This record gives sequence, C-alpha cells and structure tokens, in this order.
Amino acid sequence: MFERFLRKNESLQLKDYRRYLKARFLLIFSLNWQTAVVAYMIYELTRYSKEGPELYLGLMGLAEVIPAVGGSLLSGPFVDRREKRGLVMACIVIYTVLSLLFVAVAFPGIQTRLSFKGTLAVLYTGIFIGGLVRAFWSPSAFSLVGLLVPRAQLPNATTWSSMAWQAGSVLGPLAGGLLMAPLGYEVSFLTVTFLLLLAAIAIAPVPKQAVHAPEQKEPVLKSVGEGLRFVFGNQLLLSALSLDLFAVLFGGATALLPVYANEILHAGPQGYGWLKAATGIGTITTLWLLTWKPLKNHPGWKLLVAVAGFGVCTIIFGLSTNYWVSLVALVVLGMFDGVSVVLRGLILQLKTPQQMRGRVAAVNTMFVSSSNEIGSLESGLTARYFGTVPAVVAGGILTIIVAGIVGLTAPRLRTFDIDKETAEG
Repeated sequence: MFERFLRKNESLQLKDYRRYLKARFLLIFSLNWQTAVVAYMIYELTRYSKEGPELYLGLMGLAEVIPAVGGSLLSGPFVDRREKRGLVMACIVIYTVLSLLFVAVAFPGIQTRLSFKGTLAVLYTGIFIGGLVRAFWSPSAFSLVGLLVPRAQLPNATTWSSMAWQAGSVLGPLAGGLLMAPLGYEVSFLTVTFLLLLAAIAIAPVPKQAVHAPEQKEPVLKSVGEGLRFVFGNQLLLSALSLDLFAVLFGGATALLPVYANEILHAGPQGYGWLKAATGIGTITTLWLLTWKPLKNHPGWKLLVAVAGFGVCTIIFGLSTNYWVSLVALVVLGMFDGVSVVLRGLILQLKTPQQMRGRVAAVNTMFVSSSNEIGSLESGLTARYFGTVPAVVAGGILTIIVAGIVGLTAPRLRTFDIDKETAEG
C-alpha cells in the first residue's frame, strides 16, 4: 500500500520539495495561529466600543490588503529577476521579526502605556507589514515550486502544496483558539515566533535555484502590464482566478467568526478555535482524498460545482443558530474549497511560463489572494450596517450567481483537460 502511495505521489520523493513543504506548513501554521489570536485580541479590545467589533475586525482585512495589492506592483518583476529560495528565506525571517512585535504588544503593561488607540495602531501596523511581506512571499513560493518539481509531477505537487497550506490553516487557528486561554496572548505569540524559526531552518538546506529572468530589463509598470495582459488574455486563467476572487470576496463569513462564536452560537474561545479550523478540516480531507484519486474527468465542471457548493454552505452557516450545524456547514464548505484550491493552483502552474511566474503570481496576489482581506472588510462593513446574518447570507447568494455567470461565459474552463495540458509542456 505504501509503495502504491509513493507511485501516485512521486513529488514526495524529491528531497528539496519535501523541505519546501515543511517550511510552507510551518509558516502557514504559525501565521494562522497568529492571525486567530490577533483577531480575538482585537475583538476583546473593541467589544464594548461605540463602533462595535465587526468594523474593527473588517479593518484587519483592509490593513493587510492595501500593502498586499500595492506591493504586488513591485513584487512580480522583482521576484522574476531574483533567486527564489533566498527570497522565501528572507520573507520568513521578516515574519519572525514581525512576530516579536506582537509578543511585545501582548503584555498588559505595554498596552497600558500605549492606550486603547495606541494598542490597536500597533496591531494594525503589524498586520500591514505582514501584508507587504506576503506580496513577495506568494510569488516567490509559487515560482520555487516550478523549479523544484518536474512539469509532469506538478499536478501531484500542487495537491501536496495545497495540503500543506490547508493543514497549517486548520491546525493554526485550532491551536490558537484552544491554547489562547491557558497560554495567554504573550506565550501564544512567543510560540509562533519559535515555529517561524523552525520554518527558516527547514528551507535553509534547499540549494539556490537558477534565475529564469526576461532577457531585457523592462520598466516596472511595463513588466507589471505584461503580467496583467497575460492573465487577462488567457480565458482559462482568468475564469479560474475570477471564481476565487468573487467567491472569497462575497463568501467571507470567516471574518465574522468571533461575532458568531460569542454572540450567536455562544461557543466561547474554544468553540471559536474549532469554527476557525472547520473549513480547513474539510479542505484537507478533500486534498487527502485527491492524493489517492486525482481530479481527472471534467475538472472545469467540478470547479464550478465546488464554488456553487461553497455559496450554499455559506448561506446555511449564516442562517444557523446551532453550533453543530454551523460547524458541519463550515467543514463541508471547506471540502468544496479543497476542490477549487487544487484546480486553481494547477491551472496557474500549467499555464504560466517559467520566466513569468513571479509576475503572474503577483497578479494572483493582487486580485485573488487579497480577496480574503477585501472580503473581510466587505463582511465587516455589511454586518455593521445591515446585520451579521444578512451579510453572510447575501455573500453566499452572490457566490452562487458568480459561479453561474463564469460557467456560461468561459467555455475553455468547461472543456479543461488536465492530461492534455500536462503533456503539452
């Protein structure tokens, strides 16, 4: 059985790729732990404020999306001309230093000196810097995979890369929620710092990779324009990215989880941790199944159905007042997301030339990856003015509509063939 597993997962036999996976998991695990704790910290700080916690939680997304999108204007051309492993290492080191800032602000004595507004300002500043680092981390990590793994093994490598990301997304918030009360904010952030150091140690042995830069150096704006034209000129890429953009933008229910956990479901910090991890649990379950039975037949249609199912589960979660129904809805939502995560990542890997990976991944960060944060802001503002439940339900309905529109207007997505695309490389 184990030999059969290895035959189906040849990418795991590559030592440097395994090192990358370890670093990726540790980074995502620690950053998600950190985000969960920061979100709950902001919730407690603003719980009785005049504006209400919903707005402040939504502003977390704004604080990260501005530098993530703005930094992506520079990161794509920059990454394409630099050695990728070194960039990944540099991003992890900066994340580690940034984590120490959260350690400092977690101490009650520091918060007393800073005051309410000062504490929030430091937290949002840390989030802002993290968003800027992510603008360089995402295209660097994306480009590195294409250098470590042969093209024929990219479908399998994409699944494992997504699984490492989702495992971190599951266990990070779960650890943050379950350990927040016994450890406190200070020890939680110190643990995150230690885990980030382990991520740096994991990626360090990976040798430097060749740089596949464009032959002539172009001005930044022209180089960015090349990436945009490439994405918008490829219907398959554009439709896949559009699904992710609008699904996450409208289906941003997780941004309001602290409100749901405490005021609607009455679950407390530990219940919040499980809710925060639920979508990731569903996603990683799907990803594990896909390592045994890859998505081969009609992947485009399966992507459309998965996004529509994501919207349906969002509606169920938004309407539920029962903790277990809400938890199951988020798990199933994550299972649908697992399908779309793999297919979107695979389309990006297969349809992007090596010399343009940095720019295309930067476009992905600008218009797709940052949709999580824009969705958080949208959910926070909508909940502030129309109510928490209407905000989540409306987002689910709009997600279903988007899946229908893309399905009707993107024939290349409907006819997407994985075997054909892999062989063409």
